[in-house]
Amino acid sequence: LLQGSPCSQRSGVLRRLQVYKHCVPLVESGDLHLGKVSEIIGLLMLEARQLPGHALAELATLFVDVIKGGSLSNGKSLELFSTVLTALASSKESLAYGKGELNGEEFKKQLINTLCSSKYVPLCQLHHALVRLKISQDIPLSAEELQFVVEKVLRMFSKLDLQEIPPLVYQLLLLSAKGSKKTVLEGIIVFFNQLDKRQKEEQRVPQSVDLEVATTPLDQLRHVEGTVILHIVSVINLDQDLGEELIRHLKTEQQKDPGKALCPFSVALLLSIAVKHRLQEQIFDFLKTSITRSCKDLQFLQASKFLQDLFPQQYDVTTVILEVVKNSAFGWDHVTQGLVDLGFSLMESYEPKKPFGGKAADTTYGLSKTPAQQACRLGASILLETFKVHEPIRSDILEQVLNRVLTKAVSPVSHFIDLLSNIVVSAPLVLQTSSSKVTETFDNLSFLPIDTVQGLLRAVQPLLKVSMSVRDSLILVLQKAIFSRQLDARKAAVAGFLLLLRNFKILGSLSSSQCSQVIGATQVQADVHACYNSAANEAFCLEILGSLRRCLSQQADVRLMLYEGFYDVLRRNSQLASSIMETLLSQIKQYYLPQPDLLPPLKLEGCIMAQGDQIFLQEPLAHLLCCIQHCLAWYKSTVHLCQGAEDDEEEEDVGFEQNFEEMLESVTRRMIKSELEDFELDKSADFSLSSGVGVKNNIYAIQVMGICEVLIEYNFNIGNFSKNKFEDVLGLFTCYNKLSEILKEKAGKNKSTLGNKTARSFLSMGFVSTLLTALFRDNAQGHEESLAVLRSSTEFLRYAVSVALQKVQQLEETGQTDGPDGQNPEKMFQNLCKITRVLLWRYTSIPTVVEESGKKKGKSISLLCLEGLLRIFNTVQQLYAARIPQFLQALDITDGDAEETDINVTEKAAFQIRQFQRSLVNQFSSAEDDFNSKETQSLITVLSTLSKLLDPASQQFLQFLTWTVKICKENALEDIACCKGLLSLLFSLHVLYKSPVSLLRELAQDIHACLGDIDQDIEVESRSHFAIVNAKTAAPTVCLLVLGQADKVLEEVDWLIKKLTSLGSDTSEDSSQASNQTQALEKGVILQLGTLLTVYHELVQTALPAGSCVDTLLRSLSKTYAILTSLIKHYIQACRSTSNTIPGRLEKLVKLSGSHLTPQCYSFITYVQNIHSESLSFVEEKKKKKKKEDEAAAVSTVMAKVLRETKPIPNLIFAIEQYEKFLIHLSKKSKVNLMQYMKLSTSRDFRINASMLDSALQEHNTEDAENEPDNEQSSTAEQPDENQEPKKKRQRKK
Repeated sequence: LLQGSPCSQRSGVLRRLQVYKHCVPLVESGDLHLGKVSEIIGLLMLEARQLPGHALAELATLFVDVIKGGSLSNGKSLELFSTVLTALASSKESLAYGKGELNGEEFKKQLINTLCSSKYVPLCQLHHALVRLKISQDIPLSAEELQFVVEKVLRMFSKLDLQEIPPLVYQLLLLSAKGSKKTVLEGIIVFFNQLDKRQKEEQRVPQSVDLEVATTPLDQLRHVEGTVILHIVSVINLDQDLGEELIRHLKTEQQKDPGKALCPFSVALLLSIAVKHRLQEQIFDFLKTSITRSCKDLQFLQASKFLQDLFPQQYDVTTVILEVVKNSAFGWDHVTQGLVDLGFSLMESYEPKKPFGGKAADTTYGLSKTPAQQACRLGASILLETFKVHEPIRSDILEQVLNRVLTKAVSPVSHFIDLLSNIVVSAPLVLQTSSSKVTETFDNLSFLPIDTVQGLLRAVQPLLKVSMSVRDSLILVLQKAIFSRQLDARKAAVAGFLLLLRNFKILGSLSSSQCSQVIGATQVQADVHACYNSAANEAFCLEILGSLRRCLSQQADVRLMLYEGFYDVLRRNSQLASSIMETLLSQIKQYYLPQPDLLPPLKLEGCIMAQGDQIFLQEPLAHLLCCIQHCLAWYKSTVHLCQGAEDDEEEEDVGFEQNFEEMLESVTRRMIKSELEDFELDKSADFSLSSGVGVKNNIYAIQVMGICEVLIEYNFNIGNFSKNKFEDVLGLFTCYNKLSEILKEKAGKNKSTLGNKTARSFLSMGFVSTLLTALFRDNAQGHEESLAVLRSSTEFLRYAVSVALQKVQQLEETGQTDGPDGQNPEKMFQNLCKITRVLLWRYTSIPTVVEESGKKKGKSISLLCLEGLLRIFNTVQQLYAARIPQFLQALDITDGDAEETDINVTEKAAFQIRQFQRSLVNQFSSAEDDFNSKETQSLITVLSTLSKLLDPASQQFLQFLTWTVKICKENALEDIACCKGLLSLLFSLHVLYKSPVSLLRELAQDIHACLGDIDQDIEVESRSHFAIVNAKTAAPTVCLLVLGQADKVLEEVDWLIKKLTSLGSDTSEDSSQASNQTQALEKGVILQLGTLLTVYHELVQTALPAGSCVDTLLRSLSKTYAILTSLIKHYIQACRSTSNTIPGRLEKLVKLSGSHLTPQCYSFITYVQNIHSESLSFVEEKKKKKKKEDEAAAVSTVMAKVLRETKPIPNLIFAIEQYEKFLIHLSKKSKVNLMQYMKLSTSRDFRINASMLDSALQEHNTEDAENEPDNEQSSTAEQPDENQEPKKKRQRKK
């Protein structure tokens, strides 16, 4: 047919058209075999090129009608449509369209337009979309057409079924190679972001009201997202520019609205691209800066109520990233590698900087303060969550963590060890498969620092219970390490063995609440081991003990670790009691002198060792006794209760128990009798650390004091409130106190740094809390008489409180204390609560004034209590942030038994605050001589610490703020430190309530009134708002605080202007909402700046003394002008993009700056220069009286000072001139003359300064007879005179 219908004849063309018109429905009918269909279409496509233009036009119109009618079934014939359109586009002849005529290209445009704007029948949507894209690939589209098609397709997304979107996206991406990349990417990201948001809303409100909106099942949505991400990644692999366009687009979006730019979908997309791509570094840098910026912004917002009101919703990138981890569980394997890399990258970029002592690393995790710490913690959470969700990648994560623990010998690895222990706890059985990695790590144990070893072993400990092979390899390593030459390796071995002893129970050991390790599923397996191998466990533990006994002959450090570890082993593994006690007994017998009347009772000579001319401590005797005391106490309290049947064993056990008791009894008796001379220590002894004898005496003194403390604890505990025992306790304390006084006295003379540190107390935290409670709060009738013995000694009371202070300090710094249970956070928390209760009661019921302060040197007990409370409140907020409600509950003595259902933290904290407020008011109302500056400072610090617990929106917070303002207004404090504390407290409260600018203005007016005006003839009217601002405190204290706070406000304003600029560049469809927000921000910025200008207006006219105040003020002014300039630049930009006029508010601000600030700035500069010229002339006066050799030095120091202090002046003048320059620009743009408010300034030259410098230099250079004319010259040089300048210069040269 086709051959018989050549296109040269009109009838041929018509015949051909008939064939085409018939074949299309035939192909679509689906009756034909697919192979046949392809053949027919192939033939028709070949022949289509020959058709003349009008025929093509008719065919194309036919296709469009068919599509509109929706009668396509399989879309095969659409391939033909694209060929027709291509041919049509290249056709040159004019075609009739409607009433007019168009050429082929325009006809094609019209068709595409019709096609895009028609409403389709739902079933065919997908085909049409695909066909249009095929067209678009085959047909050269112009840029507008392309944009048109793309936007149309993106609009269709929401109407399509989810499953149909991925292929469509793929076609769109291929199409984007021709342009419109940004539109395509933005469209896809926005679409999926909206879907995610809708999904979240539905999860929050399960019964959705709009039932007709069909909700998409979560897993289906996630799978579609995964597929789309894969498509995008594959296209980016072919087309690099697309990837760069994506990063560019997200960076600009992030400036405007981070919530849009970094949504779960886009983050997942970025991470997938990052895996195998040269864009990895760019992407990770972008993500890391976004994370830290988000954390910084959040911190910034939380610190200021003013900003919170402007930005009600806060965007937090960390939740978004963790959501990606959660989503990746739906088979997004292409994201996991990116997540792991990001996690490690964050942990390494923001690792903790300083190494912490002991375990502090875990505890600082309670509250992460800086953005860097938050980023590091986010990295750890990403890795942990990914580890839980994705099995295949687990061994990889584990290996990387272990490698980092091993290789980072210098930098702290605490964050990796924490991560490791979380991983092990979450899945110890999984680790069995990769146990070889763990054993490899063990081989390097002896080379690691001891803290790392302890952390690492603690982390993998659950694994040891599950896997025998890991345990055996660890034991081998430790056995080797015990005989190592390095001290650290031996310490590591001891730490490892103690850990094993604690965790492998022998059958029949008493269960102690502490030993249950949290190991979910593996518990079963571990218990199976325990049952079968209890005999093996026993042999194994005894063997370890044998190894440890050898360590008792090693260095003091190693022995110390043992003595500190034995108690915990006993508590966990009571069957080892007899062997441990025997070991300790044989050890102490080496030093104990049994004869009942020999003084002293212990051989101290045996404890030290001389090596060359150096003397070392060989046996920490006090620690040994301490260990014995705790083990014995534990043994008596638990083992006795449980022994009944085993009589044979009992006898030998009682043997050592009796031995110990007799020994301790005898040592106590003899220690009380001993004089210091018996230990070769007395007032005349040498305690300097430079000589061998001095070192020996120091060691002896510390050992004797330690032994006294251990015996105090022992006798108090067994005394059961008997009077005799308490007298013994006091006797021991007298011995301790004599020594400590001597040491203090000697240290005072030597002024050595070591002497000032009091030795660590040997009392345990538990005992300290018991002792304090007994001394201050025990009202039992029976205890009255015996406690009176202890209470009679003020020294002993003070000692008890100061030890508590020391323990709390140790807890705050390292997160643990010495002694039993020191590493058990639960017990520490309970002890803290007990101690706080006592200290609070003691402080509030017996004020400092009542205590006889004049009698003794040193701090009064009340003051010590207050310091302790301050420390405790800080510690609780750092280490136990989650348990603050329980802590406050425990302090409330009234309802100690109330249930912990809903404790209102704000109410409880407000109650405590009121107690301290009372004390502070008492301080202020006391007489001059009774005012205690130290106590007042501590009280203010306590109040500011407690104020952090108040909810800023609560009534209590407002009351506290009003009270603070009242205190500042009414009390004329002259104490500088207290004034600083009070004002800082006031500012920190005020910013959480509203912006502090009006407060700053009042303070500035007070400073001005206090110090007088720079023009001495002007009398400043005295409007005293705050009595706290007076002649003593106004400068520099209050002035610097006010300027510091003003700088913070400037920072906020600067941040807002940056936000404004990024919002201004946003021209999206929700611009009305954006413009409302912009207006609110602009109003906020201008009001803040306006009030700040009035603050500076006051300060610039104040006669400030030369020095830090002047310097800070000049810098602060430069910053103010810089920020004003950036605001003006923002308006210039706004005038460019829209034809807005500038708001009247801005005009007022400019007027204010012109009338109230710039002229005053110039007069202030003159004032500063005058102060300096006075100081120069003062030096000259002095110089005339002095000898010649001193004068050069004197002049040069003053010159240097003047130069340093006048350095900010040129910067300020430059800032003012920049501001005026941009004002001129804005005036031109907005057609409003803003410069009418600016007066031209005068002192723009620096000749005043130059003349001063010259006069000084001339005097310095000329020592000849021409001295006198020079002097005249210099006196006239003070007035800058135009024609004098060159003359002076000539004179200088000669």
